[in-house]
Amino acid sequence: MKDYEEEVKDTKDVTNENEHKDDYEDICYLCRRSESKAGKLIHLPMEGICICPDCMQRSFTMMSNSNINYDDLMRNMNLQDMFPGNLQDGIPKSQRLKKKKPQEKKEAAIDLKQILPPHQIKARLDDYVIGQDYAKKVMSVAVYNHYKRVATNMMDEIEIEKSNMLMIGPTGCGKTYLVRTLAKLLDVPLAIADATSLTEAGYIGDDIESVVSKLLAAAGNDVEKAERGIIFIDEIDKIAKKKNTTSRDVSGESVQQGLLKLLEGSDVEVPVGASSKNAMVPLTTVNTRNILFICGGAFPDLEGIIKARLNKTSGIGFGAALNDAYDQDPDIISQVTIDDLREFGMIPEFIGRLPVIFTLKGLDEEALVKILKEPKNAIIKQYQKLLALDEVDLQFDDGALESIAKRAIEKKTGARALRSIIEELMLDIMYQIPKDDNIGRVTITKPYVEHTGGPLIEMRGVFSLPNKTPAAGIE
Repeated sequence: MKDYEEEVKDTKDVTNENEHKDDYEDICYLCRRSESKAGKLIHLPMEGICICPDCMQRSFTMMSNSNINYDDLMRNMNLQDMFPGNLQDGIPKSQRLKKKKPQEKKEAAIDLKQILPPHQIKARLDDYVIGQDYAKKVMSVAVYNHYKRVATNMMDEIEIEKSNMLMIGPTGCGKTYLVRTLAKLLDVPLAIADATSLTEAGYIGDDIESVVSKLLAAAGNDVEKAERGIIFIDEIDKIAKKKNTTSRDVSGESVQQGLLKLLEGSDVEVPVGASSKNAMVPLTTVNTRNILFICGGAFPDLEGIIKARLNKTSGIGFGAALNDAYDQDPDIISQVTIDDLREFGMIPEFIGRLPVIFTLKGLDEEALVKILKEPKNAIIKQYQKLLALDEVDLQFDDGALESIAKRAIEKKTGARALRSIIEELMLDIMYQIPKDDNIGRVTITKPYVEHTGGPLIEMRGVFSLPNKTPAAGIE
Protein backbone atom coordinates (compact mmCIF):
# COMPACT_ATOMS: atom_id res chain seq x y z
CA MET A 1 0.00 0.00 0.00
CA LYS A 2 2.85 2.35 0.92
CA ASP A 3 4.65 1.67 -2.36
CA TYR A 4 1.43 2.39 -4.26
CA GLU A 5 0.96 5.72 -2.44
CA GLU A 6 4.55 6.75 -3.18
CA GLU A 7 4.08 5.83 -6.83
CA VAL A 8 0.91 7.94 -7.01
CA LYS A 9 2.73 10.85 -5.32
CA ASP A 10 5.64 10.63 -7.79
CA THR A 11 3.16 10.56 -10.68
CA LYS A 12 1.44 13.69 -9.36
CA ASP A 13 4.78 15.48 -8.95
CA VAL A 14 5.75 14.70 -12.55
CA THR A 15 2.30 15.75 -13.77
CA ASN A 16 2.47 19.05 -11.88
CA GLU A 17 5.98 19.70 -13.21
CA ASN A 18 4.85 19.00 -16.78
CA GLU A 19 1.86 21.32 -16.36
CA HIS A 20 4.18 24.19 -15.42
CA LYS A 21 6.82 23.56 -18.11
CA ASP A 22 5.31 26.31 -20.25
CA ASP A 23 5.97 28.81 -17.46
CA TYR A 24 9.72 28.60 -18.10
CA GLU A 25 11.83 29.65 -21.07
CA ASP A 26 13.71 27.21 -23.28
CA ILE A 27 17.46 27.71 -23.64
CA CYS A 28 19.85 27.22 -26.54
CA TYR A 29 21.64 23.84 -26.44
CA LEU A 30 24.95 25.42 -27.50
CA CYS A 31 25.27 28.89 -25.94
CA ARG A 32 22.84 28.30 -23.04
CA ARG A 33 21.11 31.63 -23.55
CA SER A 34 17.41 31.90 -22.82
CA GLU A 35 14.86 32.62 -25.55
CA SER A 36 14.27 36.16 -24.29
CA LYS A 37 18.01 36.79 -24.61
CA ALA A 38 18.86 34.92 -27.84
CA GLY A 39 15.66 35.43 -29.81
CA LYS A 40 13.22 32.86 -31.19
CA LEU A 41 14.76 29.40 -30.85
CA ILE A 42 14.77 26.73 -33.56
CA HIS A 43 13.32 23.46 -32.22
CA LEU A 44 15.12 20.40 -33.63
CA PRO A 45 13.31 17.06 -34.17
CA MET A 46 14.77 15.68 -30.93
CA GLU A 47 12.71 16.39 -27.83
CA GLY A 48 13.87 19.38 -25.84
CA ILE A 49 16.70 20.40 -28.18
CA CYS A 50 16.64 24.05 -29.27
CA ILE A 51 19.24 26.12 -31.12
CA CYS A 52 19.29 29.90 -31.34
CA PRO A 53 19.66 31.59 -34.77
CA ASP A 54 23.18 32.84 -33.97
CA CYS A 55 24.50 29.38 -33.09
CA MET A 56 22.72 27.82 -36.07
CA GLN A 57 24.27 30.36 -38.43
CA ARG A 58 27.73 29.87 -36.93
CA SER A 59 27.37 26.10 -37.28
CA PHE A 60 26.48 26.38 -40.96
CA THR A 61 29.34 28.85 -41.53
CA MET A 62 31.85 26.49 -39.91
CA MET A 63 30.66 23.58 -42.06
CA SER A 64 30.78 25.72 -45.19
CA ASN A 65 34.36 26.76 -44.49
CA SER A 66 35.48 23.19 -43.74
CA ASN A 67 36.07 20.22 -46.04
CA ILE A 68 33.16 18.26 -44.59
CA ASN A 69 30.78 16.77 -47.15
CA TYR A 70 27.40 18.00 -45.91
CA ASP A 71 25.38 15.26 -47.71
CA ASP A 72 27.53 12.48 -46.20
CA LEU A 73 27.25 14.09 -42.78
CA MET A 74 23.45 14.16 -42.90
CA ARG A 75 23.26 10.53 -44.14
CA ASN A 76 25.59 9.05 -41.56
CA MET A 77 25.09 10.95 -38.32
CA ASN A 78 22.67 9.76 -35.68
CA LEU A 79 21.08 12.84 -34.13
CA GLN A 80 19.77 10.89 -31.15
CA ASP A 81 23.34 9.92 -30.21
CA MET A 82 24.47 13.53 -30.57
CA PHE A 83 21.67 14.87 -28.38
CA PRO A 84 20.85 12.23 -25.76
CA GLY A 85 17.88 12.98 -23.49
CA ASN A 86 15.79 16.09 -23.10
CA LEU A 87 17.96 19.13 -22.43
CA GLN A 88 15.18 21.25 -20.95
CA ASP A 89 14.25 18.54 -18.43
CA GLY A 90 17.88 18.33 -17.34
CA ILE A 91 18.08 21.99 -16.34
CA PRO A 92 18.07 22.41 -12.54
CA LYS A 93 15.07 24.35 -11.25
CA SER A 94 17.40 27.00 -9.84
CA GLN A 95 18.55 27.75 -13.41
CA ARG A 96 15.11 27.82 -15.02
CA LEU A 97 13.96 31.27 -16.04
CA LYS A 98 10.30 32.21 -15.84
CA LYS A 99 8.71 33.60 -18.99
CA LYS A 100 7.59 37.20 -19.01
CA LYS A 101 3.86 37.74 -19.22
CA PRO A 102 2.49 38.94 -22.59
CA GLN A 103 2.33 42.74 -22.62
CA GLU A 104 -1.39 42.87 -23.43
CA LYS A 105 -2.25 40.57 -20.52
CA LYS A 106 0.28 41.95 -18.11
CA GLU A 107 -1.25 43.31 -14.92
CA ALA A 108 0.03 46.44 -13.23
CA ALA A 109 3.19 45.53 -11.34
CA ILE A 110 2.30 47.77 -8.38
CA ASP A 111 -1.06 49.35 -7.64
CA LEU A 112 -0.57 52.96 -6.55
CA LYS A 113 -3.53 52.71 -4.17
CA GLN A 114 -2.02 49.70 -2.42
CA ILE A 115 1.28 51.38 -1.57
CA LEU A 116 1.46 51.91 2.19
CA PRO A 117 1.89 55.58 3.20
CA PRO A 118 5.00 56.46 5.23
CA HIS A 119 3.25 56.61 8.62
CA GLN A 120 1.88 53.09 8.15
CA ILE A 121 5.26 51.74 7.01
CA LYS A 122 6.92 53.24 10.10
CA ALA A 123 4.17 51.94 12.38
CA ARG A 124 4.75 48.40 11.13
CA LEU A 125 8.51 48.78 11.46
CA ASP A 126 7.92 49.89 15.06
CA ASP A 127 6.38 46.48 15.79
CA TYR A 128 9.68 44.76 15.03
CA VAL A 129 12.45 47.35 15.36
CA ILE A 130 13.18 49.15 18.64
CA GLY A 131 14.42 52.74 18.51
CA GLN A 132 16.01 54.32 15.41
CA ASP A 133 12.89 56.49 14.91
CA TYR A 134 14.65 58.95 12.59
CA ALA A 135 16.06 56.16 10.42
CA LYS A 136 12.66 54.46 10.19
CA LYS A 137 11.01 57.75 9.19
CA VAL A 138 13.59 58.42 6.47
CA MET A 139 13.32 54.87 5.10
CA SER A 140 9.51 54.98 5.12
CA VAL A 141 9.38 58.17 3.06
CA ALA A 142 12.12 57.02 0.65
CA VAL A 143 10.47 53.64 0.05
CA TYR A 144 7.05 55.25 -0.41
CA ASN A 145 8.44 57.66 -3.02
CA HIS A 146 10.39 54.88 -4.74
CA TYR A 147 7.41 52.60 -5.27
CA LYS A 148 5.21 55.54 -6.32
CA ARG A 149 7.82 56.16 -8.99
CA VAL A 150 7.74 52.49 -10.03
CA ALA A 151 3.93 52.39 -10.08
CA THR A 152 3.51 55.48 -12.24
CA ASN A 153 6.55 54.76 -14.44
CA MET A 154 6.34 58.27 -15.84
CA MET A 155 8.51 58.94 -18.86
CA ASP A 156 7.66 62.61 -19.51
CA GLU A 157 9.71 65.77 -19.09
CA ILE A 158 9.86 65.29 -15.32
CA GLU A 159 11.49 61.95 -14.57
CA ILE A 160 11.61 61.05 -10.88
CA GLU A 161 15.04 59.86 -9.80
CA LYS A 162 15.62 56.77 -7.67
CA SER A 163 15.64 57.04 -3.88
CA ASN A 164 18.69 54.84 -3.28
CA MET A 165 19.85 55.02 0.34
CA LEU A 166 23.07 55.08 2.34
CA MET A 167 22.79 53.95 5.99
CA ILE A 168 25.61 54.89 8.36
CA GLY A 169 25.71 53.33 11.81
CA PRO A 170 27.85 51.25 14.16
CA THR A 171 27.99 47.45 14.10
CA GLY A 172 24.89 45.80 15.53
CA CYS A 173 22.63 48.88 15.44
CA GLY A 174 20.06 47.17 13.22
CA LYS A 175 20.92 48.13 9.63
CA THR A 176 20.47 44.67 8.11
CA TYR A 177 17.48 43.85 10.31
CA LEU A 178 15.74 47.06 9.25
CA VAL A 179 16.14 46.20 5.58
CA ARG A 180 15.00 42.58 6.08
CA THR A 181 11.91 43.76 7.94
CA LEU A 182 11.16 46.37 5.29
CA ALA A 183 11.38 43.86 2.42
CA LYS A 184 9.14 41.40 4.29
CA LEU A 185 6.64 44.17 4.99
CA LEU A 186 6.54 45.23 1.33
CA ASP A 187 6.52 41.60 0.10
CA VAL A 188 9.33 42.18 -2.40
CA PRO A 189 12.41 40.01 -3.06
CA LEU A 190 15.55 40.97 -1.18
CA ALA A 191 19.20 40.23 -1.88
CA ILE A 192 21.90 40.94 0.71
CA ALA A 193 25.48 41.21 -0.50
CA ASP A 194 28.75 41.88 1.29
CA ALA A 195 30.77 44.61 -0.37
CA THR A 196 34.02 43.04 0.85
CA SER A 197 33.50 40.08 -1.50
CA LEU A 198 33.05 42.24 -4.61
CA THR A 199 35.93 42.85 -7.02
CA GLU A 200 36.42 44.33 -10.44
CA ALA A 201 35.56 41.94 -13.29
CA GLY A 202 38.40 39.56 -14.09
CA TYR A 203 39.81 39.35 -10.56
CA ILE A 204 39.28 36.75 -7.83
CA GLY A 205 36.02 37.43 -6.00
CA ASP A 206 32.39 38.04 -6.89
CA ASP A 207 31.62 40.11 -9.97
CA ILE A 208 29.64 43.26 -9.28
CA GLU A 209 26.70 41.87 -11.26
CA SER A 210 26.47 38.96 -8.79
CA VAL A 211 24.32 41.13 -6.51
CA VAL A 212 21.67 41.16 -9.24
CA SER A 213 21.99 37.37 -9.66
CA LYS A 214 21.20 36.95 -5.95
CA LEU A 215 18.11 39.11 -6.32
CA LEU A 216 16.95 37.09 -9.33
CA ALA A 217 17.33 33.89 -7.29
CA ALA A 218 15.39 35.44 -4.39
CA ALA A 219 12.61 36.26 -6.86
CA GLY A 220 12.37 32.63 -8.01
CA ASN A 221 14.06 33.50 -11.34
CA ASP A 222 11.12 35.79 -12.15
CA VAL A 223 12.77 38.74 -13.91
CA GLU A 224 9.77 41.05 -13.57
CA LYS A 225 9.56 40.42 -9.84
CA ALA A 226 13.31 40.89 -9.41
CA GLU A 227 13.14 44.23 -11.20
CA ARG A 228 10.94 45.55 -8.36
CA GLY A 229 13.07 44.18 -5.53
CA ILE A 230 15.58 45.53 -3.03
CA ILE A 231 19.36 44.99 -2.98
CA PHE A 232 21.17 45.67 0.30
CA ILE A 233 24.95 46.00 0.06
CA ASP A 234 26.49 45.77 3.53
CA GLU A 235 30.00 46.83 4.60
CA ILE A 236 29.95 49.49 1.88
CA ASP A 237 32.63 51.45 3.78
CA LYS A 238 35.09 48.64 2.98
CA ILE A 239 35.19 49.67 -0.70
CA ALA A 240 36.40 53.18 0.07
CA LYS A 241 39.15 54.46 -2.18
CA LYS A 242 42.53 53.46 -0.79
CA LYS A 243 44.90 56.33 -0.12
CA ASN A 244 48.61 56.53 -0.95
CA THR A 245 48.62 53.53 -3.26
CA THR A 246 49.98 53.20 -6.78
CA SER A 247 48.54 49.75 -7.55
CA ARG A 248 45.12 49.18 -9.12
CA ASP A 249 42.39 49.32 -6.47
CA VAL A 250 40.34 46.32 -7.68
CA SER A 251 38.27 45.98 -4.50
CA GLY A 252 37.85 49.67 -3.68
CA GLU A 253 37.42 52.50 -6.15
CA SER A 254 37.00 50.07 -9.07
CA VAL A 255 34.03 48.44 -7.32
CA GLN A 256 32.47 51.85 -6.71
CA GLN A 257 32.88 52.65 -10.40
CA GLY A 258 31.35 49.31 -11.37
CA LEU A 259 28.31 49.85 -9.15
CA LEU A 260 27.44 53.19 -10.76
CA LYS A 261 25.52 51.71 -13.69
CA LEU A 262 23.58 49.38 -11.39
CA LEU A 263 22.60 52.17 -9.01
CA GLU A 264 21.47 54.48 -11.79
CA GLY A 265 19.64 51.84 -13.81
CA SER A 266 20.84 49.73 -16.72
CA ASP A 267 20.39 46.40 -18.47
CA VAL A 268 22.64 43.82 -16.82
CA GLU A 269 23.38 40.36 -18.23
CA VAL A 270 23.42 37.91 -15.33
CA PRO A 271 23.67 34.10 -15.00
CA VAL A 272 20.56 32.22 -13.87
CA GLY A 273 21.07 30.01 -10.82
CA ALA A 274 24.77 30.84 -10.41
CA SER A 275 26.91 33.70 -9.11
CA SER A 276 29.31 33.78 -12.06
CA LYS A 277 29.03 33.42 -15.80
CA ASN A 278 30.17 30.21 -17.44
CA ALA A 279 29.39 28.25 -20.58
CA MET A 280 26.99 25.84 -18.85
CA VAL A 281 24.71 28.42 -17.21
CA PRO A 282 21.88 30.24 -19.01
CA LEU A 283 22.00 34.04 -19.09
CA THR A 284 19.26 36.63 -18.93
CA THR A 285 18.96 40.41 -18.80
CA VAL A 286 17.71 42.30 -15.75
CA ASN A 287 16.98 46.04 -15.81
CA THR A 288 17.99 47.72 -12.55
CA ARG A 289 16.08 50.97 -13.15
CA ASN A 290 13.38 50.13 -10.60
CA ILE A 291 15.50 48.12 -8.16
CA LEU A 292 15.93 49.93 -4.85
CA PHE A 293 19.55 49.89 -3.66
CA ILE A 294 20.31 50.36 0.03
CA CYS A 295 23.95 50.53 1.12
CA GLY A 296 25.08 50.31 4.72
CA GLY A 297 28.31 50.53 6.66
CA ALA A 298 29.87 51.38 10.01
CA PHE A 299 32.42 53.90 8.59
CA PRO A 300 34.64 53.58 11.70
CA ASP A 301 37.04 56.44 10.87
CA LEU A 302 34.33 58.86 9.78
CA GLU A 303 33.89 60.35 13.27
CA GLY A 304 37.48 61.62 13.24
CA ILE A 305 36.93 63.30 9.86
CA ILE A 306 33.75 65.00 11.12
CA LYS A 307 35.47 66.21 14.32
CA ALA A 308 38.42 67.59 12.33
CA ARG A 309 36.04 69.55 10.08
CA LEU A 310 34.03 70.92 13.00
CA ASN A 311 37.17 71.84 14.95
CA LYS A 312 38.42 73.93 12.02
CA THR A 313 35.43 76.21 12.46
CA SER A 314 36.15 76.61 16.19
CA GLY A 315 38.55 79.25 17.44
CA ILE A 316 39.88 80.01 20.88
CA GLY A 317 37.95 80.59 24.10
CA PHE A 318 34.38 79.48 23.52
CA GLY A 319 35.51 77.63 20.39
CA ALA A 320 37.96 75.57 22.44
CA ALA A 321 35.10 74.46 24.67
CA LEU A 322 33.26 73.34 21.55
CA ASN A 323 36.23 71.15 20.62
CA ASP A 324 35.85 69.27 23.89
CA ALA A 325 32.10 68.96 23.29
CA TYR A 326 32.71 67.42 19.86
CA ASP A 327 35.11 64.89 21.36
CA GLN A 328 32.48 63.79 23.89
CA ASP A 329 29.49 63.82 21.52
CA PRO A 330 28.30 60.19 21.08
CA ASP A 331 26.08 61.22 18.17
CA ILE A 332 28.74 63.11 16.21
CA ILE A 333 28.14 60.83 13.21
CA SER A 334 24.75 62.50 12.62
CA GLN A 335 26.57 65.65 11.43
CA VAL A 336 28.11 63.86 8.45
CA THR A 337 28.24 65.70 5.13
CA ILE A 338 28.95 64.75 1.53
CA ASP A 339 32.44 66.23 1.86
CA ASP A 340 33.12 64.00 4.88
CA LEU A 341 32.20 60.91 2.85
CA ARG A 342 34.47 62.05 0.01
CA GLU A 343 37.31 62.53 2.49
CA PHE A 344 36.62 59.00 3.78
CA GLY A 345 37.16 57.58 0.28
CA MET A 346 33.76 57.41 -1.42
CA ILE A 347 33.93 58.85 -4.94
CA PRO A 348 31.54 61.76 -5.76
CA GLU A 349 29.76 59.82 -8.54
CA PHE A 350 28.94 57.00 -6.12
CA ILE A 351 27.63 59.31 -3.38
CA GLY A 352 25.56 61.17 -5.97
CA ARG A 353 23.65 58.00 -6.78
CA LEU A 354 22.71 57.52 -3.11
CA PRO A 355 20.67 60.69 -2.52
CA VAL A 356 19.06 59.54 0.76
CA ILE A 357 21.78 59.53 3.43
CA PHE A 358 20.96 58.98 7.10
CA THR A 359 22.57 57.72 10.30
CA LEU A 360 21.61 55.21 12.97
CA LYS A 361 22.50 55.52 16.64
CA GLY A 362 24.42 52.99 18.67
CA LEU A 363 22.27 50.96 21.06
CA ASP A 364 22.51 51.66 24.80
CA GLU A 365 21.58 49.34 27.66
CA GLU A 366 17.96 50.52 27.78
CA ALA A 367 17.46 49.92 24.05
CA LEU A 368 18.99 46.44 24.26
CA VAL A 369 16.63 45.48 27.12
CA LYS A 370 13.67 46.61 25.01
CA ILE A 371 14.97 44.63 22.03
CA LEU A 372 15.06 41.53 24.22
CA LYS A 373 11.40 41.66 25.18
CA GLU A 374 9.27 44.16 23.21
CA PRO A 375 9.27 43.40 19.44
CA LYS A 376 6.72 40.94 18.06
CA ASN A 377 9.47 38.44 17.38
CA ALA A 378 11.67 39.37 20.35
CA ILE A 379 14.41 36.89 21.24
CA ILE A 380 12.88 36.11 24.64
CA LYS A 381 9.48 35.42 23.05
CA GLN A 382 11.13 32.98 20.66
CA TYR A 383 12.67 30.97 23.51
CA GLN A 384 9.41 31.14 25.47
CA LYS A 385 7.68 29.61 22.50
CA LEU A 386 10.30 26.85 22.27
CA LEU A 387 9.89 25.90 25.93
CA ALA A 388 6.10 26.20 25.73
CA LEU A 389 6.20 23.24 23.34
CA ASP A 390 7.56 21.27 26.33
CA GLU A 391 4.83 22.84 28.52
CA VAL A 392 7.41 24.83 30.47
CA ASP A 393 6.99 28.51 31.36
CA LEU A 394 10.15 30.58 30.77
CA GLN A 395 10.64 33.91 32.52
CA PHE A 396 13.46 36.47 32.80
CA ASP A 397 13.65 38.81 35.78
CA ASP A 398 14.54 42.48 35.24
CA GLY A 399 18.02 42.10 36.71
CA ALA A 400 18.79 39.29 34.27
CA LEU A 401 17.73 41.40 31.29
CA GLU A 402 19.93 44.30 32.41
CA SER A 403 22.92 42.00 32.90
CA ILE A 404 22.43 40.47 29.45
CA ALA A 405 22.35 43.98 27.93
CA LYS A 406 25.57 44.93 29.76
CA ARG A 407 27.33 41.81 28.48
CA ALA A 408 26.21 42.65 24.92
CA ILE A 409 27.64 46.17 25.22
CA GLU A 410 30.96 44.73 26.41
CA LYS A 411 31.15 42.57 23.29
CA LYS A 412 30.84 45.75 21.14
CA THR A 413 28.73 44.01 18.49
CA GLY A 414 25.41 45.60 19.40
CA ALA A 415 22.14 43.70 19.21
CA ARG A 416 23.65 40.74 17.37
CA ALA A 417 25.43 39.76 20.61
CA LEU A 418 22.11 39.23 22.40
CA ARG A 419 21.24 35.95 20.72
CA SER A 420 24.64 34.38 21.36
CA ILE A 421 24.42 35.33 25.05
CA ILE A 422 20.87 33.94 25.41
CA GLU A 423 21.85 30.78 23.54
CA GLU A 424 24.73 30.24 25.94
CA LEU A 425 22.44 30.74 28.95
CA MET A 426 19.73 28.44 27.60
CA LEU A 427 21.93 25.57 26.42
CA ASP A 428 21.95 23.49 29.63
CA ILE A 429 18.33 24.35 30.37
CA MET A 430 17.10 23.21 26.96
CA TYR A 431 19.21 20.07 27.32
CA GLN A 432 17.79 19.12 30.73
CA ILE A 433 14.10 20.02 30.34
CA PRO A 434 13.15 17.13 28.00
CA LYS A 435 14.66 14.72 30.57
CA ASP A 436 12.44 15.88 33.47
CA ASP A 437 8.67 16.17 32.97
CA ASN A 438 8.27 17.62 36.48
CA ILE A 439 9.82 20.98 35.58
CA GLY A 440 7.05 23.56 35.14
CA ARG A 441 8.76 26.93 35.18
CA VAL A 442 12.30 28.28 34.66
CA THR A 443 13.26 31.81 35.65
CA ILE A 444 16.53 33.28 34.40
CA THR A 445 18.04 35.36 37.21
CA LYS A 446 20.76 38.00 37.43
CA PRO A 447 23.16 35.69 39.36
CA TYR A 448 22.76 33.04 36.64
CA VAL A 449 23.65 35.56 33.91
CA GLU A 450 26.66 36.74 35.91
CA HIS A 451 27.78 33.14 36.64
CA THR A 452 27.36 33.54 40.41
CA GLY A 453 24.25 31.38 40.75
CA GLY A 454 21.76 29.26 38.87
CA PRO A 455 18.31 29.69 37.33
CA LEU A 456 15.19 29.37 39.47
CA ILE A 457 13.51 26.00 38.77
CA GLU A 458 9.90 25.39 39.87
CA MET A 459 8.18 22.02 39.68
CA ARG A 460 4.67 21.35 38.46
CA GLY A 461 1.96 21.53 41.11
CA VAL A 462 3.75 24.29 43.04
CA PHE A 463 1.96 26.85 40.89
CA SER A 464 -0.57 26.87 38.08
CA LEU A 465 0.44 27.94 34.61
CA PRO A 466 -1.67 30.89 33.38
CA ASN A 467 -1.43 29.42 29.92
CA LYS A 468 0.33 26.27 28.73
CA THR A 469 1.46 28.17 25.64
CA PRO A 470 2.47 31.61 27.00
CA ALA A 471 4.06 32.53 23.66
CA ALA A 472 0.98 31.72 21.60
CA GLY A 473 0.26 34.28 18.95
CA ILE A 474 3.88 35.37 18.55
CA GLU A 475 4.55 36.15 14.94
